Amino acid sequence: MNGVRNVLIMLLVISSSCTTQEEELHVPMRDSSPGKTNKSFTEQTSLPFAVNVGTVLIKKGEYVPLYGSNKDTVRVNNFEIDVYPVTNHQYVAFVKRFPQWQKSSVKKIFADANYLHSWAGDTTLGENQTPNAPVTNVSWFAAKAYCACLGKRLPTVDEWEFVAMADETTTDARTKSSFNQYILDWYEKPGTFKNEIGSTYKNYWGVYDTHGLVWEWTFDFNSVMIGGESRNEGKDDALFCGSGSIGAKDLMNYAAFMRYALRGSLKANYAMQNLGFRCVGDSK
Repeated sequence: MNGVRNVLIMLLVISSSCTTQEEELHVPMRDSSPGKTNKSFTEQTSLPFAVNVGTVLIKKGEYVPLYGSNKDTVRVNNFEIDVYPVTNHQYVAFVKRFPQWQKSSVKKIFADANYLHSWAGDTTLGENQTPNAPVTNVSWFAAKAYCACLGKRLPTVDEWEFVAMADETTTDARTKSSFNQYILDWYEKPGTFKNEIGSTYKNYWGVYDTHGLVWEWTFDFNSVMIGGESRNEGKDDALFCGSGSIGAKDLMNYAAFMRYALRGSLKANYAMQNLGFRCVGDSK
């Protein structure tokens, strides 16, 4: 009963947070060409936190995820994704507009004690933080609310992985040793969350910073662990525990294994120093 009550409270808070925006928001016209950066939301709406939000169209396709076999192909429909992760600057504007998401006001059920802990105040960044760096120490609840207030949502695991498997020239670079090594090398670098957005490569779709800056929240971040959706019911949870990477479909997917393992360890109210997010929207 407590779990149901908590979910109802969460939905009520998020819904009430976005009433004003939904009344004002006008969805912009978007170019349908893949890799084409679309107009900023600021060109279509007066929302003060919707700044520098370029999106690109990701055309529908299929791929075999880490947890799958050749029979477990996942289909991804058309969707639009933000070119960059959400920045500190954008999130400051968001919490100014909606103080219930400020660090001193957010309910513990929605964010743990690490929420925005590096900020100097409710609407002030810390001394060593830059406005154009990705916002981190943000919980799933907060990230979901931010996207919802723009009429958007967090990407699913499959959508995010589909985009993130692309390098600069190909839609699926997972078999390239150089691509996987780049990701693994990044995992060992400290403090990349302090770098500004756009400081890593632009991939095939025109999306920046899928690897090399921060980890990113997904809508169904723990779905691989709990099953359901299009995934088969017989998944081996041991794949994501300890040395379970040896059970991956291909050892070259070890870089992806690290992401799935992290997601499996998260709770929705967690806030981490190197975990940020970006938003997506549905597209016909």
